[in-house]
Amino acid sequence: MITKRLPLLLFTFFILSAGYAQKMIGTETETQKEKRMEWWQDGRFGMFIHWGLYSGAARHEWVKHNEKIDNAGYQKYFDQFNPDLFDPQKWAREAKEAGMKYAVLTTKHHEGFCNFDSKYTDYKAPNTHAKRDLVREYVNAFRAQGLKIGFYYSLLDWHHPDYTIDDIHPQSPADKSDTAYARLNKGRDMAKYRQYMRNQITELLTNYGKIDILWLDFSFPRKDGHGKGKDDWGSVELLKLIRKLQPGIIVDNRLDLGDYKDGADFVTPEQVSTAELAKYREQTWETCQTFSGSWGYYRDENSWKTHRQLLDLLITSVSNGGNLILNVGPTARGEFDYRATAALDSIAHWMHANSTAIYNCTYAPDNYTIPENTKLSYNKATKRLYVFLYTYPENGKLILPGYKGKIRYAQFLNDHSELLYKASEKNAEDLVVTLPVKKPDYEIPVVQLTLE
Repeated sequence: MITKRLPLLLFTFFILSAGYAQKMIGTETETQKEKRMEWWQDGRFGMFIHWGLYSGAARHEWVKHNEKIDNAGYQKYFDQFNPDLFDPQKWAREAKEAGMKYAVLTTKHHEGFCNFDSKYTDYKAPNTHAKRDLVREYVNAFRAQGLKIGFYYSLLDWHHPDYTIDDIHPQSPADKSDTAYARLNKGRDMAKYRQYMRNQITELLTNYGKIDILWLDFSFPRKDGHGKGKDDWGSVELLKLIRKLQPGIIVDNRLDLGDYKDGADFVTPEQVSTAELAKYREQTWETCQTFSGSWGYYRDENSWKTHRQLLDLLITSVSNGGNLILNVGPTARGEFDYRATAALDSIAHWMHANSTAIYNCTYAPDNYTIPENTKLSYNKATKRLYVFLYTYPENGKLILPGYKGKIRYAQFLNDHSELLYKASEKNAEDLVVTLPVKKPDYEIPVVQLTLE
């Protein structure tokens, strides 16, 4: 994943350019796209899994870049990789219990290591102590739980000998002159790397059955030529290949194809605050977020989000018409960190009772005012409005401003217990819902309103 702030400027470019895109790569109509995307937008919640050799270093998935490690210095993580506790069935159960509807696993990150059995490289899991195709086991386990299957594949590759050194490569020169880059890139050939990448993506989209999501990461074009964008990846032809191999697949927006109307299926605000999510409301989007400050396993990193913060990310995403994909970085032994497991268990408790306010929901119609200290989601098919109580009213009164004549029943979502309401004495257009003194056993309770 992108972990620097600078590439956020690229997201702005992708997002803005998407609004003005005119050219088309394929022939899909808007109606056909809506049908293809329907399950994803209804599901709203997914699991990201970032796992690779960097889990052994346990100090950030960009450790190779951050510490300027060359291939020889990084080899020890390959030699020691031994995920003896890897249990994808357990991963899948935890994802399903937490209410996630799809998952996206790292098949290859920027470090170049492949979790799958690719015939185009020796730098892969079967050649480590794992001695097997870890991606295949993930696919089988998650598919058995009824979860949709996604693959993350890094366009970058800091291990491949033909991948040209650019500004964010671990061996990027201190001297940023064209001459310095030319010297380092002598003998490297991006055309050969592009073919390698196409070959591997073909393997991933051919050898594992139906793949629902392909998450490609990431483009960083630079005016000085020391970045990479659509021409470096051969993005147009690559997307055509992807859609030919898996016609129903959903693809993210990091191929640098903002000039094309169908160059991506969704935009990807990364690690942004909940306050920023409202601006994506009119787009198809998914925010990718971590439990902590990094994507890969980071033993000593302690900025872990609270249960409330995680719920707020999920609720705010849905209440603005978007998805949340929440990341877990397994350890080098192949299991979820205890802090991630605890967070997933907390989410599972809340989702068991309140997932109806998440699935198949989006932002509320404009004629429903958001009550104070709440957020709203809306299910158009069932004509139900959900009120998320961020602050439980001390006086036991929930004021619904301007809701007179708009609802016909109110209840808590968690147990479907009735909540009585009446017109406000202060304003006849407002309704007052009477809540019990004791708050339900959920960090953010949900009131379900059946609309007229």
